[in-house]
Amino acid sequence: MIRDFPAVADALSSETGVTLGRMFGAEGLKAGKRVFAMEVKGELVVKLSPERAAELRALKLARPFDPGHGRPMKQWLSIAPQAEVDWLELAREALLCVRG
Repeated sequence: MIRDFPAVADALSSETGVTLGRMFGAEGLKAGKRVFAMEVKGELVVKLSPERAAELRALKLARPFDPGHGRPMKQWLSIAPQAEVDWLELAREALLCVRG
């Protein structure tokens, strides 16, 4: 189980069209111009479908990501390193989500 953003970035950097970019002051992974995963304050932040995001919140494995303006983003989730979730799997889901 991977819970390390540099390892996630290394694993996904070979995917077609995936590059490193910046969003909310953090370096993240982009597909085209869309960021789909990043590390913020030691947590993985990913963009998932509304249904998958709700599922992970209900299971208490993630919380809505708040970029600092007091309004959490519904499809963006923060996952703590302690959560029993594989960061690489979630980042792959996020990549599929932004690719449509």
